[in-house]
Amino acid sequence: MSAVELVELWRGDIRESVHRGHAVICDGSGAVIEAWGDADKIVLPRSSAKMVQALPLLESGAADAAGLTTEQLALACASHSGAAIHTGRAERWLADLGLTDSDLRCGPQDPEDPAEHKRLLCSDESPCQVHNNCSGKHCGFLTLNRHIGAGPEYTEPDHPVQLAVRAAWEEVTGETCPGFGIDGCSAPNFAASLAGIGRAMAGYAAAREGRGRRQGAQARLVQAMMAHPALIAGEGRACTDLTRTLGGAGVVKTGAEGFYIAILPERQIGVALKVEDGTTRASECVITAILVRLGVLSPEHPVAQRLRNPRLLSRRGLDTGQMRPVPGLFD
Repeated sequence: MSAVELVELWRGDIRESVHRGHAVICDGSGAVIEAWGDADKIVLPRSSAKMVQALPLLESGAADAAGLTTEQLALACASHSGAAIHTGRAERWLADLGLTDSDLRCGPQDPEDPAEHKRLLCSDESPCQVHNNCSGKHCGFLTLNRHIGAGPEYTEPDHPVQLAVRAAWEEVTGETCPGFGIDGCSAPNFAASLAGIGRAMAGYAAAREGRGRRQGAQARLVQAMMAHPALIAGEGRACTDLTRTLGGAGVVKTGAEGFYIAILPERQIGVALKVEDGTTRASECVITAILVRLGVLSPEHPVAQRLRNPRLLSRRGLDTGQMRPVPGLFD
């Protein structure tokens, strides 16, 4: 099945651009209850997979052995902006492990946070690996790696850390992994069908502590992300704003190249979507539209308006048009 038109941009009376893609909503049993486009399309979830990549950290006992807090669990699932609230916690985490920035394998990244970006520009400092948006995930990898006593190159696809991640990925998606790509942070990113990823997110939504090791780990990660929305992205970021706006009803998480997921524990629903041209503005619009459709977000909320129905302005502030979901698609 082909991609469907999801988002359109209007400039005056002219439809100037359109974004196509795929989306699924799954229930707690893992069944696809709604779909747009091709639910069976094989995709890379990119950073939307981080809560799965963190599963071995908890299930192995490494997180509890290291005394990790809910803040650290949230950071392990984060694609953060490199603000001080993120880098300071990553540095302390490394210090607690007896490690330094050089033990990370994610690579340095110029921070998206404006204040930290300006601080680096006005100093003699260069971005470090803790500024990398994936540094929390990598601190989690290092914690697991120390617990199991494996070698330092923990991002190698055949390393025990990544083999554990792949096994968890296949279990929660219910699929044999068809392959992987190397993410921007140098770690493997395992593929699955869009329906399989929606199934995994629904599993997180249905998970409850006290129902076994797997569900307990999933529930703890979701609760940590909901408790610390500023840590999973950053101020002004869609993940943080939407998760904060949901007020404990769920969590949303972006992935590069137009990917997004939502986990809604109260409804026991998982969402996964992929915008084919990889555009973040479109994936933010679609995930917001789906949250509105599901009744967990008011269409009148300022965050919903900003992400779902933003006005397009000229550089002088003139109203030139609008971005919006394709009419009738998510109504």
